[in-house]
Amino acid sequence: MSKDEFQVYPLIDKKKHGEKLTSAEIKWFIQRYTQQLIPDYQMSAMLMAMFIRGMDTAETAALTDAMLESGERLRFPGRNVIDKHSTGGVGDKASFVLAPIASAAGVRVPMIAGRGLGHTGGTVDKIEAISGFRTKLSLTEFSAKLQSEGLVLIGQTPEIAPADRLLYALRDVTATIDSIPLITASIMSKKLAEGANGIVFDIKCGTGAFMRTPKAARSLAKSLIATAGRFKKKAVALVTDMNQPLGNEVGHSNELIESLETLKGRGPADLTELSLHLAAHMIHLAGVEKTFPKALAKAQEMVSSGKALAEFRNLLRSQGGDVRVVDDYSLLPLASERTVIAAPGPGYIKMFDNTLIGLLLIDLGGGRRSKADAIDHGVGFTFHKKIGDRVTRGEPILTVIHHAHQKEVVKAIKTRFLKEALTLSQTKVKPPKLILDQLR
Repeated sequence: MSKDEFQVYPLIDKKKHGEKLTSAEIKWFIQRYTQQLIPDYQMSAMLMAMFIRGMDTAETAALTDAMLESGERLRFPGRNVIDKHSTGGVGDKASFVLAPIASAAGVRVPMIAGRGLGHTGGTVDKIEAISGFRTKLSLTEFSAKLQSEGLVLIGQTPEIAPADRLLYALRDVTATIDSIPLITASIMSKKLAEGANGIVFDIKCGTGAFMRTPKAARSLAKSLIATAGRFKKKAVALVTDMNQPLGNEVGHSNELIESLETLKGRGPADLTELSLHLAAHMIHLAGVEKTFPKALAKAQEMVSSGKALAEFRNLLRSQGGDVRVVDDYSLLPLASERTVIAAPGPGYIKMFDNTLIGLLLIDLGGGRRSKADAIDHGVGFTFHKKIGDRVTRGEPILTVIHHAHQKEVVKAIKTRFLKEALTLSQTKVKPPKLILDQLR
């Protein structure tokens, strides 16, 4: 096929009018964009056309294949190479808990993680709060460490699905994030390229997720599982609640501390439950245990025995991180000031606007407004209440972790949190279920 067999404008126009793009057209468009022969403004127009008009199963498959084929693809022998992917949320630090659990149980875990996207936090941003930890490894190092250590965590490399790396940044600034076909192609092009033989998906839904409803989350789960099946990969998806932060901490250093406490058996109930269930599914898919109940018991044993915590230590040691932080949290960057936000009156916690909470963290410096922004690992929020909890007037709901010079920012955050992010009810509120569904 010659480079000039298709033209950019007619393809954008075709999709704009709701017509189906052929596999050849999609692959040509992605290839040309990756080669920087199509400018961002035309790719943005195509993304918006895809977003508004939608894509059928064949188009989604073609897009996934094109993005996968844009870079290198790793392959690992054996059944027990299993990864987990979360669609992102506020306070979602489960990867730091479940990966060591699964690895301790005999699963090899290749984690190519992302940075923050929109209001959601990023695994790579968080782990970089640990001094010396290397998230930039070559694919040769990545493969070698997976074989020798069983657990490795890096950021996306230029070699793995480069088309997705370019599109990921573009979607973030063009309001084209929450499209099931685009999300499917983005996730699966990376996961298939990194060589995992099975994938456990954590599909978030609620006020802090890109999928706002359980119905939308299930649709995405089905799309991801179907794509995994097309490549003969084992997959399971959990649909989980993201109407409030996962755990009690939102930030970077404070989320790592909470993760370590969970590995020590002292974590909050929701983070513990979700991490154990996701790890158990990884253990089950890997064939380490033949039934899910046995896999769940194995996951619990890895925590109670201290083996999972030892795996986290080994991950830090392997990738240059300061292992001392496991026992000395003061080695993590953490802002010194604390401001408590109290309940304005009595009632029950009815709702948190979780997206706004993520955006307020960005206001504090714990996220990015632009790709060039630096992350402040020391700031964050500590939540003292969950949906369904009863509060009295003046009772702490949230503590803001900040620097001395940020008092005016914190004042604005307090106002917006109480007026926009928090809803109280005078009648009892039922706490939301954490794990809403499971699909295979």
